[in-house]
Amino acid sequence: MDLKAGTRLRSAVDEAEVIVVKAPGGNVDLRAGGHPMVPVGEDRPDGASAEPGFDKGCLLGKRYVDESGELEILCTKAGTASLSVGSEPLEIKEAKPLPSSD
Repeated sequence: MDLKAGTRLRSAVDEAEVIVVKAPGGNVDLRAGGHPMVPVGEDRPDGASAEPGFDKGCLLGKRYVDESGELEILCTKAGTASLSVGSEPLEIKEAKPLPSSD
């Protein structure tokens, strides 16, 4: 799927929804629960469930990034399926420390 900033997607296996914050150029295999995500507004496939290992969930309001940092996703609706690019899980983006106020 060709992603660009602002694209809204939802999981094919649960209620999770995300918005793409930053995307690399080219095709990205963004998945939730081991299944490809679908655009918001499209119907989910029937009977799909999270694959083993992709069922740790995604948290509302958290940003998820890939290992390279080129892809950033914001979770707008929590779910039980984990986010991944192909079989590579996305990690929660760590907050930057604030400068000290000496």
